Amino acid sequence: MRATNLTARIAIVATVLAFFVIVFGAFVRLSDAGLSCPDWPTCYGKATWPGHEQDIARANEAFPQRPVETDKAWREQVHRMLAGTLGALVLVLALAAAWPRRGLPGTLGVAALAAAGGVALYIRGAYAPSAGLSAFALVLPLVIAARLDRPAPYRVAVAAFGVVIFQAMLGMWTVTLLLKPIVVMGHLLGGLLTFSLLAYVALSLSSRREATPPQHRLRPMVVVALVLLALQIALGGWTSANYAALACGSDFPQCAGAWWPQTDFREGFVLWRGIGVNYEGGVLDAAARAAIQIAHRIGALVVFGHILATAFASWRRGLRANAAAVALLLCVQVALGIANVKLLLPLPVATAHNAGAALLLFSLIALFVRTRRAGANRLSRA
Repeated sequence: MRATNLTARIAIVATVLAFFVIVFGAFVRLSDAGLSCPDWPTCYGKATWPGHEQDIARANEAFPQRPVETDKAWREQVHRMLAGTLGALVLVLALAAAWPRRGLPGTLGVAALAAAGGVALYIRGAYAPSAGLSAFALVLPLVIAARLDRPAPYRVAVAAFGVVIFQAMLGMWTVTLLLKPIVVMGHLLGGLLTFSLLAYVALSLSSRREATPPQHRLRPMVVVALVLLALQIALGGWTSANYAALACGSDFPQCAGAWWPQTDFREGFVLWRGIGVNYEGGVLDAAARAAIQIAHRIGALVVFGHILATAFASWRRGLRANAAAVALLLCVQVALGIANVKLLLPLPVATAHNAGAALLLFSLIALFVRTRRAGANRLSRA
């Protein structure tokens, strides 16, 4: 098997796993299980979670502020296990991408050991050394990616390992900072960034089709669509992290019985708040939450218009399969967003809304790869 084929296959598996990690993570967050394990990376001091009565009693004694809820604890710890598996797979992908270059695989191994050492130090309470070692582990793959003399998909594969390390740090801070909204939103964006990078690698190394000049000229429009979607996903993450999804009740397109209810945008978009506050359930008043919900709806309207125009332009230039996928996923995502409001955020629909965002992102990345200039295929398989 050629090295490129191996790298592509690893990237495909990693992309699929990243998608399931994102969806399962959304399920954990939306089922209010995000703090069901009060410590990290263990759960009540266990590699799994307390299950027997004696274990539960000891856990309740050790963590009186967070009594064990087994039906939630397993969700959080399984999510961590899946994320850890994804991290290991991304390391393998990075090694495969850097393998022909002398010394670089070993350097990636050093980064992996530094990341593991940072976790070990954190468990022992050595927080400052842990942070320093973790930062070193994060930066090293990015430096290697910048210096790697291979085409873009391989450099992205190496950089993805650094992103995964930072994502693990965000997962830790999500717990230790008690669901701080900026961290929860960052964790969501980090997961989707990891998924996007892996999808780009998988699609770039697997595709052999080349764009015509008119199709290549679509690229700036696709880039704008990706940026707008990323901003909208960030707004969605901010909405969820601040428990503002039902700020308008079940009203749509109105909000709380009005086209423009009382809002407080200044308070609603304070990114950094105090440490030590438990943000579970949210701390904002109704006006601030309504402002967040209104901003998310306005953003959805803008994103819908541009992505639909992008799909239409792609259809006209012969990219009909890509255009149909983008348009279909866009409409499904909007329908799920409206259903979330009208049905008062049922867990299956809310989880599907997160999955829809990831799939819509994937469809735009596929369109981005499909519109690359002629000759890029041969370069990416070098």
